[in-house]
Amino acid sequence: MLCPFCSNEGTKVVDKRDYGAKTKRRRECLKCKKRFNTHELVQHAGFKVIKKDGRREDFDFEKIKKGIATACEKRPISTDDVEKIVTHVEDKVRKKGKEVQSSLIGDMVAKELKRRDMVAYIRFASVYREFADLSDFKKELKSL
Repeated sequence: MLCPFCSNEGTKVVDKRDYGAKTKRRRECLKCKKRFNTHELVQHAGFKVIKKDGRREDFDFEKIKKGIATACEKRPISTDDVEKIVTHVEDKVRKKGKEVQSSLIGDMVAKELKRRDMVAYIRFASVYREFADLSDFKKELKSL
């Protein structure tokens, strides 16, 4: 681990905390004695997402996270909650096999958002389900 201040390779861990799938480590440089944090996330062997047009892509944790964060913007949902949703969805999807339909992932995300915040759910659904006009919003709202 390189020190971000002096680029020395020697550091020691002075504190470690686990937050679900994420580990935060407080480190100290052995040379300049400055402290900094690192965040670690286990990266599992990848699986493929089958898109609507049949293309296959690697599952992208950050892409899902960005979509959820956008839907939750200016809503009472913390960054930790967004990460928990993504981790929960990833864990469920991983159990489905090496290749998973993108629609399944979208449905899982929508379900998680629906349980937490209806506005975030509608925002996500409007993009995910490709709402074309106001009538699509009305139909979705009636179904709630």
